[in-house]
Amino acid sequence: MSRIAVFCGANAGNQPVFISAAKQLGAWLAERGDTLVYGGGGVGLMGILAKTVLFHDGHVIGIMPQNLYERGAALAELEDLTVVPDMTQRKLTMMHLADACIALPGGPGTLEEITTAYSWARIGDNASPCAFYNVDHYWDPVATMFDRMVADNFLTAEHRSKLLFSDSLDEIADFFQNYTQPTIRKY
Repeated sequence: MSRIAVFCGANAGNQPVFISAAKQLGAWLAERGDTLVYGGGGVGLMGILAKTVLFHDGHVIGIMPQNLYERGAALAELEDLTVVPDMTQRKLTMMHLADACIALPGGPGTLEEITTAYSWARIGDNASPCAFYNVDHYWDPVATMFDRMVADNFLTAEHRSKLLFSDSLDEIADFFQNYTQPTIRKY
């Protein structure tokens, strides 16, 4: 059993495929016996994902900043919720708990969280593999940007290979199972 941090939107988006993907990911995590580590929210893709894991008798750990908790954003059904001072502490806590990180479609916060996890892996501060669940090609522009980083010599090809963009949960599972940390750059 692994702990999988999932970063995703507090909105559901406007495409039914995003909701379907959150449900598919939730069922997949529960069926594998993985624990979901997520932002603790009860709305948007976050809420759909967590409710699906719980529906399938899976385990969910929520990590929520105090300000969002005070605004009532927490999933009421959540039995394992930790309230932390701020978003930075939430991100740190989620990454420390997780064995791997996945990004569903989401907004700037989702993108920031998964790219931070990946960036920290590159410098040795996060041992977890990172994958973008590329539902309906949502993350294609981001993948193109990472490829451009390699082309323009801001990112090595070896480090680029340590970040997966895929619409296949089986491919994501295989990537996680066979992951080795990036070579840490020496100065």
